Amino acid sequence: MYKRNKKESRTNSKRNVRFERAPLLLKKRKSQVSRNTSETNIMVKLKLDGTGMSTIKTGISFLDHMLTLFSKHGYFDLVIKAQGDLDVDIHHTNEDIALSLGEAFVKALRDKKGIRRFGFFYVPMEDALVRTVVDISNRPLLVLEGWPKSDRGGKQYRYIDCEHFLKSFTQAAGLNMHITVISGRDRHHVIEAVFKSLGRALDVATRFDKRSMTVPSTKGIFSYYDSHY
Repeated sequence: MYKRNKKESRTNSKRNVRFERAPLLLKKRKSQVSRNTSETNIMVKLKLDGTGMSTIKTGISFLDHMLTLFSKHGYFDLVIKAQGDLDVDIHHTNEDIALSLGEAFVKALRDKKGIRRFGFFYVPMEDALVRTVVDISNRPLLVLEGWPKSDRGGKQYRYIDCEHFLKSFTQAAGLNMHITVISGRDRHHVIEAVFKSLGRALDVATRFDKRSMTVPSTKGIFSYYDSHY
């Protein structure tokens, strides 16, 4: 019969102790961010290991709907309250919500030890099919493939508004993110599939991997560089 040697036993014991810490860490993976400028007042509360409950009040009805879906399918508990200069347009409010949400993810993830880091998901939404792939790497870059050029039928929340949100969120959260619109004609369906797949992909990437509670990088840290859009 095979018997473990003392070195193997010590290694496995340390691994078990590290993984037993995961439930304790889960309780702490939450954050709150406030962003107050002359253009907007934003408050975001995030709990990574939640049940998908949300209270979203941005003043932009379509974005409220999308962020509710993001929270639900990512199993993130999320509260967002925003006031902005919507009498001008949605540009500043849309951007600052994305920046605040990205910052909330950074704070909740802390040192990122033990997370899976990578995640991807495909989501169909009737005529639309979208794939989102994320790397929580501190090397922010957004790549959009198959992104629609036309905003036909989009008045309140256009493709360009969605793109602006995604770029701002990617930058603030330190994500390398690739989103591919494989198919889709209906603007609502495409953008909805984007937010759902983003929530699912981040759910996968932020989970703990029981095989390790170290930083998931051969460098031992996540380096950072300032990426331009």
